[in-house]
Amino acid sequence: MDELDSNFKYEIAKRHGGEKIKNCFSCGTCTASCPVRKIDEKFNPRQIIRMAILGMKERVFKSDFVWLCTACYNCQERCPQDVLISDLMAVIKNLATEAGYIHPSYVQIANFVKASGRVYVLEDFDNKKREKAGLPFLPTKLEDVSKIFEMSGLDRYIKK
Repeated sequence: MDELDSNFKYEIAKRHGGEKIKNCFSCGTCTASCPVRKIDEKFNPRQIIRMAILGMKERVFKSDFVWLCTACYNCQERCPQDVLISDLMAVIKNLATEAGYIHPSYVQIANFVKASGRVYVLEDFDNKKREKAGLPFLPTKLEDVSKIFEMSGLDRYIKK
């Protein structure tokens, strides 16, 4: 069993977006409102928040589910206790990343963005369409993005 960290909820509450974590009374409105839950019934924002409040830090950090939150804000709009759930999930992702837990899919995307400067592959077809529309040519690689990763410290969170 993982060790409990009774300060975890306070660590979250110190961050913008996590201040109201202790207001959650586990009503389940967030889970009922979640579009990810409709696709994967195992995804349960209420349970993630509960585990965080109980101090199950390592289990929360190692969970794939935190990373599935799409930040659609449905839960946040409907929470009767005004817990900023989407923001809270972002806080947890940030804390997990700082502690060295980052979902492999995020690392993969970050490495692609660092290498190309884009979140998608720019094909010749894209530039041909742009040319027809009278728009300027886009380079397939943006060199400055790699520098931004280095200067901002993002490099330390991703590995090749």
